[in-house]
Amino acid sequence: MTITKIQSESLNLADTYAFTGTVTGAGGVNTPAFRVKLSANQSITSATITKIQFNTEDFDTDNAYDNSTNYRFTPQEAGKYFIYLGVNFDHSGGVPTLYQSYIYKNGSLFEQAYKNQVGSSINHYGNNVTLNTIVTMNGSTDYIEAFGRQNGITGGIMSSAYCFFGGYKIIE
Repeated sequence: MTITKIQSESLNLADTYAFTGTVTGAGGVNTPAFRVKLSANQSITSATITKIQFNTEDFDTDNAYDNSTNYRFTPQEAGKYFIYLGVNFDHSGGVPTLYQSYIYKNGSLFEQAYKNQVGSSINHYGNNVTLNTIVTMNGSTDYIEAFGRQNGITGGIMSSAYCFFGGYKIIE
C-alpha cells in the first residue's frame, strides 16, 4: 500500500519506520557555530576582570567570530545559541582565593561561574572554571565575549593549553 500523506493519528510512535525516499524539513543546521582558543598563555592581574583574547579559530562556520580585534562572536542570525566557555587558571606561586569565568552580552555581564580555592598549599595549579549557557541573539547587533578573573596572586595566567570558547545556534 502506498501512502501519499501521513497523518499523526495513523502513526504508532513506538514502531520503527524505514524511509526509502527523501525526508525534508526534519532537524536543523546548528550554524552559525564557532570554537576558539588561545595561541599562547595570557597574563591576568589579580582582582581584575580581563577579556580573554581568543585568537585561534578551530572553526568559524560563518566568519562571525572576530579573532584579531574585539575577540567577540556576532552571529548576524537571530536565534538561541548554546555558548560554552572553559578558562584554565595557572600560577607559579601564592594561593589564589577565587577563580571566575564570565560571558558578557553586548558589553554587560550575562552569566558567570566561579571556583573557590580550597587549602593553603601553593601546589594548587591549573584550576579550570567552565560555564555553559543559552543566549538569545537578535541577529544584527548582539555579540558575546569571554572574560576571566582571579583573586589573590600576581603573575597568574590563563593557560593556552586548556582555555576554549565556543557556541552554536540551537533554534530560531
